[in-house]
Amino acid sequence: MKNSRTIQFVAAFVLLAIFLSSCTNTTKKPIDHKAAQEQNELLFTKTLQTHLIALENKNLDSLKSTLSPIGEMQLILPDSKIKNTVDEFVALHQEWFKDTTWTIETKIANIKVGDKIGMAVTEAMYREPNRNGSPYFNHMMVSYDLEKIDNKWYVIKDHASSIEKTKSKATATE
Repeated sequence: MKNSRTIQFVAAFVLLAIFLSSCTNTTKKPIDHKAAQEQNELLFTKTLQTHLIALENKNLDSLKSTLSPIGEMQLILPDSKIKNTVDEFVALHQEWFKDTTWTIETKIANIKVGDKIGMAVTEAMYREPNRNGSPYFNHMMVSYDLEKIDNKWYVIKDHASSIEKTKSKATATE
């Protein structure tokens, strides 16, 4: 009997030890939401900067790397038909980049980044040394929407609005 109680005690002790060891704190470290958001904004900004630098340098390959891999892209320009695909966007830029005389300077004015969608507003100064016999400029605000696909940010919308630009000769004499 004493032997049976000892066995029961040892068995109970072993079961208790197993139970307690399985109850050890295996909870995951709490997610640092602030750090995750900062990382998300950093990756968003890096993609946007890559896009802007590609424009400034007329680098089509670098520009393509920032565009949606599923082909969704909307380009809205003043006095122009809306482009609705990456292919249309690339074709327009491929033609535009052939002219090496223009320059564009950009800077990010603000960003707002969510988990899957983010937006940015940039300021751009576009210049041509000679348009119809005179220097030309177009000071613009350009908004961009980016989407996160497979944990990478891609540009899916580009909407440019002119703030001030050189008046055409016909407009200037009216």
